[in-house]
Amino acid sequence: MRPRSAGLALAVLSAATFGTSGTFAAALLAAGWSPAAAVTTRVGVAAAVLTGPALYVLRGRWHLLRANLAAIAAYGLVAVAGCQLFYFQAIDHLSVGVALLLEYSGTLLVVVWIWLRHGQRPRRLTITGGVIAIGGLALVLDLTGNQHVSAIGVMWGLLAAAGLAVYFVLSAHVDETLPPMVMAWAGMVFGTVALLVAGLLGAVPLHAATRDADFNGHHTAWWVPIAGLSLVAAVIAYSAGIGAARRLGARLASFIGLAEVLFAVIIAWVFLDQRPSGLQLVGGAFVLAGIVLVKVDEDAANRAVPEPELAAAH
Repeated sequence: MRPRSAGLALAVLSAATFGTSGTFAAALLAAGWSPAAAVTTRVGVAAAVLTGPALYVLRGRWHLLRANLAAIAAYGLVAVAGCQLFYFQAIDHLSVGVALLLEYSGTLLVVVWIWLRHGQRPRRLTITGGVIAIGGLALVLDLTGNQHVSAIGVMWGLLAAAGLAVYFVLSAHVDETLPPMVMAWAGMVFGTVALLVAGLLGAVPLHAATRDADFNGHHTAWWVPIAGLSLVAAVIAYSAGIGAARRLGARLASFIGLAEVLFAVIIAWVFLDQRPSGLQLVGGAFVLAGIVLVKVDEDAANRAVPEPELAAAH
C-alpha cells in the first residue's frame, strides 16, 4: 500500500479499536473496578504483551530509546496515563457526553499547535471541516438534554483534550527510525509506572473486583473486558495510531480520530444496547463530512508543495 493509503487504513483501525474502550470500560467499572485501576491494568497488561514483539523489532538498538527518551516519557505520562485519568476525572463532574466533547476538542488544539509552532496557518477548508466535524460530534454525543456543567469538570476535560493533542503531535513527530510498536510499548511502560506510583502514594484510588462483567445481559468473566481493553483498545489502537500519525501528520490523523466516537456509539449499541438516536446518526454524517473536507484540503496542500520541499517539511 502507498504510505498515505496505509496511513488512512491505520487511522481507521486505530479509531475503531479505540472506540471499543468505552464499552469494555463501562462493563469493568460496573463490576466494581475503580477508573484508575482499570486504566493501570489496561496499560500494564498491554505493555507486558508488547514487550516480546517490541524487543524483537528493536533488535538491540537501544540508542533509539535513549535518543527519544524525553519524547517517550512525555508520551507515556501525558498521552497514555494522563489523558485517560483526566477523562475519568471529568466524568466524575460532567456527563459522559460533555466530557467526551471536551476531550475531542483536542483536535483543534493540534491545528493551533501546528500553526503556532510551525507557522502552518490552517487553510479555510480545514477550518470549515473542523467546525463541521466538532458540530457533528456534539450531535453524536446528543448534548440536547439538560447537562450538568461543572467548572472543575470542564478543567479536567480540557486537560484530557491537551493529552489527546499531545498523543497526536508526539505520534507524528518522534524519530521515524523508532518503530511504532516500540514507541507504544515504551510509552505504556512509563505510563504504568506513573500510575502505580500515583496509586501507592494515594493520589488515585486503585481497587479491583472479580465479579462477572455484563454485556447487554450476557455475563462474562472479569478478565474478558480486561483483555479487550489491553489487547484491542491499547496494543492495536496505540500501535496503529502512531503509524497513522507518522504517515498522515498530526492534523489529519487527529481529525480521522474523531471517527472513534462513531465507532464507540455503534459498539455500545451492539454490546450495551445503547441505541443511537436519529440526531446522533445525523451528527455522524457531519463528522464524516468534516473529515473528508480536511482530507481534501491536505491533499490540495500537498500537491501545491514540490516534492523536495514536502520531503524536507516532514
